[in-house]
Amino acid sequence: MSEAKIKENIFNVPNLLSGYRLLAFPVALYLAIRGNERAFVILICISLVTDALDGFIARTFHLVTRFGAALDNLADLGTYVDALYGLFRFRWEALRPHVWLLYLFMAVLLFSYSVAWIRFRKMPGLHLYSGVIKASIQGIFFFVLFAWGFRPWLYYLAGGWGILAYIEKTAVLFLLEDITPNTKGLYWLLKKKRQKNAG
Repeated sequence: MSEAKIKENIFNVPNLLSGYRLLAFPVALYLAIRGNERAFVILICISLVTDALDGFIARTFHLVTRFGAALDNLADLGTYVDALYGLFRFRWEALRPHVWLLYLFMAVLLFSYSVAWIRFRKMPGLHLYSGVIKASIQGIFFFVLFAWGFRPWLYYLAGGWGILAYIEKTAVLFLLEDITPNTKGLYWLLKKKRQKNAG
């Protein structure tokens, strides 16, 4: 392991935001279980906003760390659990005719995390471009869902893009030798491998 990796600074704003989301996860889940929709919506919306902010700040100010990538993934998973539970708890009637897409998305997501754990024994903190777009679209979907109601076209956009993003992520996980937080995507990974083989 290089000296830079050993001494990476984990005490920064993006990691604090991810830490907040991780701490907010059980609180929001408790509120949803108790049926306190208003307080749940406030917390989940704050989590979605900080999810967009932490990645943006980390990339813009070069604060990306392996620890931060893993923490962000763990916080993402907690936010997913909250949002999905809230979806079933408070918006089931609107969701029911379209639930097959959600089940497919969850299967692809769990398969991706399983591949990461089996291959590397760690959270898949890659931050692919497709994943960044996925998080933005899904954040908008959940924000609109809990603030203004269910929009089928936005649901299918968020779910469909999410499935494609996790398929790409799984392919990248099969090709990588180790998880690195600034992997852009499958295209760039294959290009890098071709250049390496040509050289």
